[in-house]
Amino acid sequence: MTITTMSSRDFNQDTSGAKRAAKEGPVFITDRGVPAHVLLSIEDYRRLSGDEPSIADLLYMPGADEIEFDPPRMGESFPREPDLS
Repeated sequence: MTITTMSSRDFNQDTSGAKRAAKEGPVFITDRGVPAHVLLSIEDYRRLSGDEPSIADLLYMPGADEIEFDPPRMGESFPREPDLS
């Protein structure tokens, strides 16, 4: 991730450059040398704000609690020694 810093004046003169830089990482926009704003891509913003669904949300399957699942036991021989020959 690349962090870019630019002044407000540079931002006003090269907004498209700031948007390109935001695809690579955050762009800090300064006022008189002091960070005042941050420009992020929408993907970074969603990731930081928690707006994207979690892995649990993506894997959720309605009615899954009604599925019977009884996997077979592996037995006494698990784990077994690796055959390195």
